[in-house]
Amino acid sequence: MADIFFNNLFLVIAALIMAIYLFLGIISMFQLIEYKRANRYTDFSTLLSSPLAPGVTVIAPAYNESKTIVNNIKALFTLQYNNYEIIVVNDGSTDDTLDKIIKEFDLIETEYIAYAALPTQPVNGIYKSRNQAYSFLTVVDKQNGGKADALNAGINVSHFPYFVAIDVDCIVVPDALQKLVKPFLSHTDNKTIATGGVIRIANSCKIDNGQVLQVNVPDEYIVRFQVVEYLRAFLMGRMAWSKLNGLLIISGALGMFDKDIVVQCGGYNVNTVGEDMELVVRMRRFLYDQKIKHRVEYIPDPLCWTEVPTTQDALQRQRNRWTRGNIDTLKIHRKLLFNPKYGRLGMLGYPFWFFFEWLAPLFEAGGYVFMLFLLMTSIINWPIFLFLLLFVYLFSVSFSFYAVLFDEFTFHRYHRFAHLRKLFIIPFIEPIVYHPLNVYWAIRGNISFLKGNRKWDKLERKGFSNASPQ
Repeated sequence: MADIFFNNLFLVIAALIMAIYLFLGIISMFQLIEYKRANRYTDFSTLLSSPLAPGVTVIAPAYNESKTIVNNIKALFTLQYNNYEIIVVNDGSTDDTLDKIIKEFDLIETEYIAYAALPTQPVNGIYKSRNQAYSFLTVVDKQNGGKADALNAGINVSHFPYFVAIDVDCIVVPDALQKLVKPFLSHTDNKTIATGGVIRIANSCKIDNGQVLQVNVPDEYIVRFQVVEYLRAFLMGRMAWSKLNGLLIISGALGMFDKDIVVQCGGYNVNTVGEDMELVVRMRRFLYDQKIKHRVEYIPDPLCWTEVPTTQDALQRQRNRWTRGNIDTLKIHRKLLFNPKYGRLGMLGYPFWFFFEWLAPLFEAGGYVFMLFLLMTSIINWPIFLFLLLFVYLFSVSFSFYAVLFDEFTFHRYHRFAHLRKLFIIPFIEPIVYHPLNVYWAIRGNISFLKGNRKWDKLERKGFSNASPQ
């Protein structure tokens, strides 16, 4: 009787989980089709000349980025927007990052006015260029305080009502600001407080002067796994949660925010490694408390390209940090769980992250242990077990396959059949190889959190100069 009970229980749980993911996938599909239809004839370039286009500040924290900092800043100069400034925050680099910036852009120290009063580590100096061509570039040199502290310092000296937080080593597409700012100008019923876009993987792509010239499938399998994972997360996940108005996170690699709301909420939290997610949840909780209708918008266009870990060690450290940041945010804002006061955020968004992003790996690991127990005690119903195993495997493969296929139909980034062939192989081996690793890393992340680990664990990057065309 025990084997029948547990087999039926697992069947119900598996069916429920699959139904939820299928529901999100269907919502994402219709929302993406609607977005493409609505923006098919939209001329975003009108924002370049419109006097109504609001000013935007681009804030890029930098710590020990000496190898690539000059090229990274030059890449930001290619952004197409009529009224923006760039603030690079040197967060106490111990290499010659600041010296290279000063020399390349002919900077001199100048006086400055703080427009916000967010607490930060002491600022050593503010630099502007003597070259008029770089008049919109400001460099803040401060003592080390971490990424959140650096972003707060950038907010303090920013001039404009909206700011974009980016990773300095990311490649932002030229029209990204135009697309990110549009939701702030479009919605009149709900106040847009933050927008984010798709983050794509640049490993192995052909890149020149800060622009992606040719999209290639990464050489390493560990990176290919991440390509499919990112497509699932962004196109099949965040697109749906944006539609449901239950989105809890804007990627730290690229996100635009309403500066006034951010300042009212106290800026970025320097005591967590998940500062991007925590800020969005805090902003939304603040506005719910004020009874102000609002939205966090997700834009399905690929707006940012980033380099991801290429080794198992680097990837596990990244996932460890993500797990700790997720747990920290959920713990800080635990009042939201199934709290109708916070609308869909409390009734849908937060519970999903609580059960599926945090607890699911723990339950899955427990399921592996229980399965071993059943095998050792020989009380397993093999026909039902093998049916369930095959059912779950095929659903996982189908969902990932669908994400890749749908992305290709909508954005057509891969122009060679060989590229698609390489990606279509990944869904078949990911559940066997990559997914168990993610479960293991999530367990380690939980253990690290319980031990009080609050380290950022900055990843060493190879740099885009190593990317090669295929």
